[in-house]
Formats: sequence, C-alpha cells, structure tokens
Amino acid sequence: MPRLSGSVVHWVTAQWQRRGLAAWLLWPLSWIFGGIAAWRRMGFRRGWKTSTRLPVPVAVVGNLTVGGTGKTPTVIALVGALREYGYTPGVLSRGYGATLTRPTEVVPTARPEAVGDEPLLIAKRTGAPVWVWPSRVEGGRALLAAHPECDVIVCDDGLQHYALARDVEIAVFDHRLSGNGFLLPAGPLREPLSRRRDVNLINDPYDRTLPDWPHTWRLTLALGDAWCVSQPSLTRALSHFAGKRVLAAAGIGAPERFFAALRAAGLQIETLALPDHYDFATNPFDGVAADAILITEKDAVKCVTWSDPRVWAVPAEAALDARLVSLVVEKLRGQPTV
Repeated sequence: MPRLSGSVVHWVTAQWQRRGLAAWLLWPLSWIFGGIAAWRRMGFRRGWKTSTRLPVPVAVVGNLTVGGTGKTPTVIALVGALREYGYTPGVLSRGYGATLTRPTEVVPTARPEAVGDEPLLIAKRTGAPVWVWPSRVEGGRALLAAHPECDVIVCDDGLQHYALARDVEIAVFDHRLSGNGFLLPAGPLREPLSRRRDVNLINDPYDRTLPDWPHTWRLTLALGDAWCVSQPSLTRALSHFAGKRVLAAAGIGAPERFFAALRAAGLQIETLALPDHYDFATNPFDGVAADAILITEKDAVKCVTWSDPRVWAVPAEAALDARLVSLVVEKLRGQPTV
C-alpha cells in the first residue's frame, strides 16, 4: 500500500470491513485483480514460470491481507522455536523501503533506512543471519553461501512470492480477519480466502472466538518491560508508567492493537497513530507534554540516536502454540507443499 495519510488509511480500512457503496463500486476491479493473481499462480503451477527450491527447507510467514498483522513477532518467535528443535535458522526479507543494490546481510548496526525496520528488528532480537533482497531466491542463495550452517530459512512475508518454493506456509491475520471478503481494491485480500495454506494465526487483542478454519491458532502477544531508547540498559515494568501522563505512538500497520495492549496492561494513555513504516526523520514528539512516550520496538530501531529520556520502547513477545510448532516442523521434515 502506498504511504497515505492516517485519515485516508483509516477511511480505506473502514470501507474494507463492510460491503458498503465504496466496496461495491470497486468490486468489478477486484475481479480484474483476482484474475491477474490467479493467472500468475497458475503460471507457477503449470511450470510456465519457474519456482526455485533452495537446498534447505523454507517456512514462509506472511498474510493474505494488506497491512500489518503481526508477522514480525511471529518470525522472531518461530526462529526461537526452531532452535529448540535443533535447527539453525536464517531469515529472508524483502526489506520494506530498503535502498540496496545487491543481497545484503542485516547487521545490528545497520541503518533502518538502508535495510528496512522489520529486518533490523529481527536481526537485533534473534541474532540469526538476516538477509534482505526483493528476490527471495537470490537472497536465500546469498544467505546460505555466507552461512552454510543454516539448515532452515524463515521467510518474513512472501506468501505471494511464488518464485521461491516453500515447505510450509503460515498466514497471519489480525482481528479484522478477511474484512469484507473482497479482493483488492474493493477489500483487503491479496488472494482469495480459499487459498491453500498450512497454518492460520489470529492476532486478536480482543480474544474473540477463533474462526472455524483448519489448523488455526491464536497468536498470543505479551508486552515486556519497556527500555529507554536513549539508555537501552535502563528498563522499567509497564506498571512504572501508571498514573503518569503517557503518550503511546506507533508507526505500524494496525497501531490500535498496540494501544489496546497498553490499556489492557492498566495504563491510561493518549495515542498518536503514525503511518506504517514512519521514518522518524522528524521528531513527532516535539512540543508534546508527556511524562513518558511509549513506542514499539519496530519504531525504536529508527530512534536509537535520540536523546529524549521520555521515549521508551515496549517489546511484544509472541508465544506460539506447541501444536503449531510441531506441525511446522513436520512439514519442514516432510513433503513440500504444492
């Protein structure tokens, strides 16, 4: 999705949740979009387009809808879970907004504008090799050449990147699920909901009943202790901010999920929803009267040079159901998906 103002994004998202006038007016275009996507998928199935298999198994974590759903914490959690099974994972990512000329390894000291904020966060949190490049096949080959010890690759996003063959697919949804059920631009779906996948993860802070889909589990996210962006070794429990003037800000796909989690932790907050992948080239907190400003870790990787002691990053820890991890491992060890 192009970078739009917050009010426009809010309006579009609201239209995608119902089958109102705007959705029906755009519905004919969704048939065109769906036809192009179906023809592309058929090209890979029939062999008209090449799907390349890397020499190690591949797990893809992505979504069928536009917008953030919780893929990054899922990737981080999956890397940890696979390590417990004895794997040595590497991670591939496109790197939203990355300015690169070749496949590149993401090191903890990399600039987020060069490699992307989400890959940088994954590299910092997991310590796993993380490589960025639009072509997942080229990126995977570069990763394995540099790190031959890696025996599994976790692909951050890329359900629709069919050029890379995969062994298991995990589709992450948030509380909006499939919205109005229409394809783009009439709805939020990149592909039909009927599209085959191995696992569904539902990231819903409101704990509503899970949809009746096969192999569907809840993605549980717990907020950890906040750390001070200007002094990362300084941490505080969220209860430390109770009773203070707190501004919560988030430049993620669905900022309200972050705000809801903070409220569930007992905090009274003012909120500032920023555009997804907000670059923080300018400080949106200048002149803000607040005792503390709580942001996501995805945003914090772009603010590490700031000296404002009021800015604290709040990590989100994902917990994966043991049955889900077992299914993923079975797929990685077994036959590839078709």
